[in-house]
Amino acid sequence: MPKNIKVAIAGVGNCASALVQGVEYYRSRRNTALDGVMRQTIGGYRASDVEFVSAFDIDRRKVGRPLEEAIFAKPNNTRVFQSSLPVSNVVVQMGPQFDGVAPHMADYDDDVAFRPVDLEPTDIAEALRKSGAEVLLCYLPVGSDKAVKHYAQACLEAGVAMVNCVPVFLASDPEWAQKFLDARLPIVGDDIKSQVGATIVHRSLARLFADRGVKLDRTYQLNTAGNTDFLNMLERKRLKSKKISKTESVQSQLDERLNDSDIHIGPSDYIPWQHDNKIAFIRLEGRGFGDAPLELELRLSVQDSSNSAGVVIDALRCAKLALDRKVGGPLEAPSAYYMKTPPRQFRDSVARDACNAFIDGVPFDLPRAAPRSEKAAVRSSRS
Repeated sequence: MPKNIKVAIAGVGNCASALVQGVEYYRSRRNTALDGVMRQTIGGYRASDVEFVSAFDIDRRKVGRPLEEAIFAKPNNTRVFQSSLPVSNVVVQMGPQFDGVAPHMADYDDDVAFRPVDLEPTDIAEALRKSGAEVLLCYLPVGSDKAVKHYAQACLEAGVAMVNCVPVFLASDPEWAQKFLDARLPIVGDDIKSQVGATIVHRSLARLFADRGVKLDRTYQLNTAGNTDFLNMLERKRLKSKKISKTESVQSQLDERLNDSDIHIGPSDYIPWQHDNKIAFIRLEGRGFGDAPLELELRLSVQDSSNSAGVVIDALRCAKLALDRKVGGPLEAPSAYYMKTPPRQFRDSVARDACNAFIDGVPFDLPRAAPRSEKAAVRSSRS
């Protein structure tokens, strides 16, 4: 029988809270149907077979506190669905700050913004080794390029697999991909594609238009929420990689790319009273038979962090499965299915079949995928 998967967390925010709660939530439901979980087992591992062994943050209300308490500390505001948690013996350690905190956070109340503690950062690689961590989940804020890469390097030094949930390009960057391949360590990335979130819905609708012969002329996706992720993204300079990730994810599903002026996808505004409830507005305009106009508008309301955790719980089990099989480098099939910016983009139906084949350990010939446009590649390299 498989043992527990030893997991480290970088960034004890809302997404970490939803995941930690979820592991315990499904532990008490081992012998029942697991609603909300895409796969009950992956390589013999269940959703409840996750053991958190280390955690890192920079906020004074989390550093030094047990993980099971820190996930409920401010400024976290995600939905609490599993308040009773076992003692983990994991104390949140001080991580390196680098570019992890946007300056404008200082202009907002303590209850909604990050408040860094003045402590020396932990040696992440050494802490990972001591904890016995097998997989690191990267949950750092959007725009934390230097900080994310610091954790990635620590994974390489400590021999730890990585699931990169944020839009800093690692698995999809040839240089970083080679580093993980050389170290024989798996990485799943980049930028988590939530369970039923704005990106997967938008991709599906864009593909539907094409499959049904409707010419897509223009489209937008507008998102609002009241969590720290959206407060962080009020700083537009931090959004470059996020906009590339979300936009290219949708563009990848089209037979012909839309002009930049005809597609707008990205975070839109921070609305405090929405808390962790994310609302997405999606619009597609096209032309069908006889050039007849066709317009589609959709409003999607989700609990943002739980929506993310529903995919991360599978991604980390795939990373562990790759470790067991001694497979290193970017995991193409799981990345294509679980992430917005994988090494190669495929239609979601193909990515799902390929991911299932990876999990089941059976051969699957991935088709040749069209590379991202030269313009997108240039923008990515400069982000």
